[in-house]
Amino acid sequence: MARGSGAGRASQFRQTPHPKFRMRRVVVKLHIARAGQGLGQAAFRAHLRYIQRDGVDRDGEGGELYGRDANRMDGSLFEERSAADRHQFRFIVSPEDASELGDMKETVRALMAQAEKDLGTRLDWVAVDHHNTGHPHTHIVVRGKDQMGRDLVIARDYLTEGLRERASAIVSDELGPRRDLEIARAQERDVTAGRLTRLDRKIERLARNGDMTRPEAFKKLSRFERALIQRRLKHLRGLGLASARGDGAFALEEGWKDRLQAIGRDGDRIREIAAAFNTGDGLSGRVYDPGHEHTRAVVGRVVTDGPEDEPRNRRYLILEALDGERWHVSLGETLPGAVPPKDAVVEISPAAGAARASDRTIARIAALNGGMYSEASHEAFDPASRPDYRLAHIRRLEAMRRAGLVTRDPDGRFAIGADYLAKAASFETARTGGVRLEVKSWLSVEAQIERHAPVWLDGVDHGSLTGKGFGQETASALSARRAFLEREGWLGEDGQLKPGMRDRLAAEELKSAANGIEGKGAFLKLEDGMAISGVYERPVDLAQGRFALVVRAKEFTLVPWRPELERYRGAEISVKARAGGLDWSVGRARGIGR
Repeated sequence: MARGSGAGRASQFRQTPHPKFRMRRVVVKLHIARAGQGLGQAAFRAHLRYIQRDGVDRDGEGGELYGRDANRMDGSLFEERSAADRHQFRFIVSPEDASELGDMKETVRALMAQAEKDLGTRLDWVAVDHHNTGHPHTHIVVRGKDQMGRDLVIARDYLTEGLRERASAIVSDELGPRRDLEIARAQERDVTAGRLTRLDRKIERLARNGDMTRPEAFKKLSRFERALIQRRLKHLRGLGLASARGDGAFALEEGWKDRLQAIGRDGDRIREIAAAFNTGDGLSGRVYDPGHEHTRAVVGRVVTDGPEDEPRNRRYLILEALDGERWHVSLGETLPGAVPPKDAVVEISPAAGAARASDRTIARIAALNGGMYSEASHEAFDPASRPDYRLAHIRRLEAMRRAGLVTRDPDGRFAIGADYLAKAASFETARTGGVRLEVKSWLSVEAQIERHAPVWLDGVDHGSLTGKGFGQETASALSARRAFLEREGWLGEDGQLKPGMRDRLAAEELKSAANGIEGKGAFLKLEDGMAISGVYERPVDLAQGRFALVVRAKEFTLVPWRPELERYRGAEISVKARAGGLDWSVGRARGIGR
C-alpha cells in the first residue's frame, strides 16, 4: 500500500496563518531511480558521489553529506545500506528565497521530519546543499526501504504535491509570508521570463482551446493580475507563441508550452556555454541539434560537463571545436564513469536510435501471441532462457511503459503494437539525446606530445586546422609532436610512423601501464583463445584508448574498455580473447557482447 496518500491530499488544504498567495514558493523535483540489473547499484553510487563533487559549496569545495543527526556523513555506509534496494527516491528542493535561509540544513531536516510523520515511517536519507548556481538548492537521496526493511512505496499525490506544499509551509514559517513588494517583483520577473512560469500556467487554465478572447475568463481576476497577463501575452507574441486579435485579445499558438520550455532549455544551455568559456573573445556558442538535417560531425575538446537532469543521470558536454566554435551537447542518460574527462578529444555526430536486440525478441514473441508479451510467453518461446534474462526484458518494457509507449494489463501482460520497434527506436533516441559520442583521445593534446604511444595527433592533417581556439592549440601540439617523433627516429621518409612502429609503441605503452599497477599480482596479456575471470575494478586511460582493469587472486589484465562495463564495476566478469575482438560475460548472465 502506498504511503502518504491522505497526507498528500490534506497538505493542499492545510490551514496556515498565511493566505496561499503569500506562501513562499518552493520547487521540488523528483526522480525514482530503479536498480536494474548491474547498472542500478552503480548508478546509486555514482549519483551519491556526483552530488558531492568539487565546486558545489560556497567556497568551491566538494559538498558535504549530512543527515538527520550529523552534519557530516560517510557516503560509503549509506551505499552499503542501499546495496539491496530495488529503488531510491531523489529530490531536489529549491526554495525561491533560499539565499535568505542561510544554512539550509535545518530547513531540510524539518521537511524530512514532516515527511516521516506523513508517511508513518522513519526514513533513511542523506542530503547535500549546492551553492554552485545562482540559486541554492538541496539534493536529497532517500532509500527505497521503510524502517522495517520493506519496500517503501509513496503515493503519487504526496510526491507531486504533498512534499512541495510541506516545504512551502516550512519556509514560509521560517521567513514569514511574502510581502506585497516581493510578490510584485516575482510576478514582474515572470512577465518577461524566457521559460514556462506560473503566469503561463494561469494563462493555460484561462484559455479555451488556445483562445484568450473571452472576457468572462478575466472577471474574477484583480486589475493587477489582468495587467500582468496582458503583458505576458504581449511577450509571448514577441516570441512567436501567441498572436494578437483586432479587439486586443490574443490566441495562443499550437504547442506554445512545449516551445516555451525548449526556449528555456536553450537559454540555460547558452548561459552554460558562456560560463564555461567566459573569454570575452567574441567567439560564438551554439546548441548541438542532432535532429537538424544539416547538422555535421564536430571534433573538439571537452571543456566541462554538467547535469542536464541530475536525478535521471542526464548530462551535457561543453565542447570547443577545432574551428574555435563552442557547443552545448546533450548526452541523454549517461552510464556512470562513461563521461570523458576535461580536455579529452571527442567527435560528436547525429545518431538515430535503434531498437535493441531485446526489443526484437519482444516483438517476435508478441507477434506469436496476439500482440501480447509476458514472461510466461517468453518462457514458452525459449524454454532454455534464464529467469534473470527474461526479467531484463520485463524491465525494458516497464521503462517504456513509464514513457507511455506500451501498456500493461492487470495480469502483467504487455500490449505490443505493430509499431513497437519504431517506438523502441524513438525511445532510444530520446534516452541518448540522439548524439553519437566517440572519444578520439582520453588524454589532452598537450599530454600526447611526448607520449611513447600511438596518439590521436599522429593522424591529424595540419592543413585542416584553423588559427583559433582549440584548432590553434592542436596545430602547436602537432608541430611539437612531429619534432619529438623526428628526434626519436620513429618517422619514415614519407613523414609517417615507420611500418610496425604504431603496434610496437602500443605494446610498450600497455606494458608500461601494467608495470605501474601495484599490488594486483602478475600481468596477464590475453592472447587469442585465452580467458580470464575476475573483478572489473576501474578504467585505465592510455594514449591509445581506455582499458578495463580486471583482477583475480594473483594476476590481472588490461583489456579494451566499453561503456557497458560501468554497469558491472566491482562485479565479476569473464573475458575471452578471440580473433578480432573479445567476448564478455558477467557472472552467469549472457555476455554483454553477444
